[in-house]
Amino acid sequence: MSLNYIKNFYEGCLRPPTVIGQFHTLFFGSVRMFFLGVLGFAVYGNEALHFSCDPDRRELNLFCYNQFRPITPQVFWALQLVTVLVPGAWFHLYAACKNIEQEEILERPIYTVFYIISVLLRIILEIIAFWLQSHLFGFQVHPVYVCDASSLEKAFNVTKCMVPEHFEKTIFLSAMYTFTVITILLCIAEIFEILCRRLGYLSNQ
Repeated sequence: MSLNYIKNFYEGCLRPPTVIGQFHTLFFGSVRMFFLGVLGFAVYGNEALHFSCDPDRRELNLFCYNQFRPITPQVFWALQLVTVLVPGAWFHLYAACKNIEQEEILERPIYTVFYIISVLLRIILEIIAFWLQSHLFGFQVHPVYVCDASSLEKAFNVTKCMVPEHFEKTIFLSAMYTFTVITILLCIAEIFEILCRRLGYLSNQ
């Protein structure tokens, strides 16, 4: 029985009840994760090693880098992806435990409501992630970062640090914002598809 639950859960996650939901899964699972996993590592993988300040001292570089990056972009985006997956995963886990077929989700009002709630939660989480990303990383990576290192040593005071490959990081940052916006739009379109199909189902009764 437990293997059947796992099978239903797996199929539910891969094949949502809507066409747009299936496209979202393809977009989310393939393009976004590939972009982050492969290109994200290439762009941000050695950032801390090449981040240098004036004077070029190890403790100063580490201190200013931690100030520049309170959280590394790869970790933030990985957390974003996992967090956004949670509402849908919970719904499909519930559906698997109740042996709910994908076709039933849009036929039974209670299941439809639960599914719409999971999509709305995804939208809310993406909006929160967008807001956090804008506050943590901004919309552009500048070539020079001004670091306040007075708490490390008074002799340093304010120092300038060079940010490696700032233009590539700006492009990647813009792409991640774009992915977030596209995901939000897909979720909104999925809700409209659910409502249209639900109305169509009711009109045929």
